[in-house]
Amino acid sequence: MQTLRKLVIASALVLALPAALAEQPEIRLVLENHRFSPAEITVPAGRKLKLVVENRDATPEEFESYALNREKIVPARGSIIVFVGPLKPGRYEFFGEFNASTARGWLVAQP
Repeated sequence: MQTLRKLVIASALVLALPAALAEQPEIRLVLENHRFSPAEITVPAGRKLKLVVENRDATPEEFESYALNREKIVPARGSIIVFVGPLKPGRYEFFGEFNASTARGWLVAQP
């Protein structure tokens, strides 16, 4: 009986997974010539977000945000995934620590 219960719970979780993933917006950021594109992104407030950061430069960069409490190396010609949120309405700065004067951007969370 215990095995059957575990199987039913596992099946329910597997069936719920695609719906949970569909609810999570995916935001794509490209880092090229030491600049983020787009530099400003409007996102829904109150939802968890999946940021996919692609670095097209030949050097690594560090995606960093004090406002989002995130810090992660993006390898040269590589990509990373950063989960953030749910965010309250507001403007959240992020930057590339290795090129902070040019690699800057903002997530703007709106209701």
